[in-house]
Amino acid sequence: MPEGDAVWRTARRLHAALAGAVLLGSDLRVPALATRDLSGRTTIEVIPRGKHLLHRLEGGVTLHSHLRMDGSWRVLAAATAAGSPDSPQHRATPQHPATRRHTVRAVLWTAAHLAVGDSLGMLDLIETRHEGRLVGHLGPDVLDRAFDRELALSNLRAEPTRAVAEALLDQRNLAGIGTIYASEPLHEHQVSPWTPVGELDPEVLGRVVDTARLWMVRSCRVGHAPPADPLRQRPADGWLPGTYRVFGRRGRSCRRCGTPIEERPIGRQPQERVVSFCPTCQQ
Repeated sequence: MPEGDAVWRTARRLHAALAGAVLLGSDLRVPALATRDLSGRTTIEVIPRGKHLLHRLEGGVTLHSHLRMDGSWRVLAAATAAGSPDSPQHRATPQHPATRRHTVRAVLWTAAHLAVGDSLGMLDLIETRHEGRLVGHLGPDVLDRAFDRELALSNLRAEPTRAVAEALLDQRNLAGIGTIYASEPLHEHQVSPWTPVGELDPEVLGRVVDTARLWMVRSCRVGHAPPADPLRQRPADGWLPGTYRVFGRRGRSCRRCGTPIEERPIGRQPQERVVSFCPTCQQ
């Protein structure tokens, strides 16, 4: 599932392409929205909220989407998106291969750009003033400039018997963290994912959250691909987006102690997730 940093980058791409532009047409391919038409509305902004995307439009309407496991938004230039006669200037959905996939759930187009939402896990149209019905349950957004660290820590400590990785993954505690940014900071601070929150030194818990936030912000700035010469540009803590220490490295040697990395499920259904860890470093 895309994590908060990936959603942040998606929001930035959509905002850059659509903000201030009038939608010439829309094609919302979910039954509840099939007859809704957003043409003529100007995009005010596209912003992330944890793992959710809020596309705010003129007239007090918000198109809400969630990528879930496999979703994505693709942005194409109008010249690439369609050729005559099916150009974005026409009300019909532009005839581009990206719009023909059976998994496409939303197509939006302006005079300059085409945005295609593929395999979206959620798609809703709601009055902007009612956005809280969809995202009001979320804890502080890790990537928000006004991130409320103390509230996030208080939320995490509210269930002292809960495994720390499970608590970090609960979006009601703090929004945006997924299995990457639960697994990696816990390994950095040598904390077992199954340590009950109440048994963890409060300072250590704070450092885990701070590290997750720092690394997610870094990922937003540089993207997932590491620099061409990471040895010359590696930050002091040694972590770069895409250079994971435990995530996705099951069976490979721990970079700290050499023990094979393991992966195990954590949490209760239907929220069960898989975390990566070193059984030696994180006893």
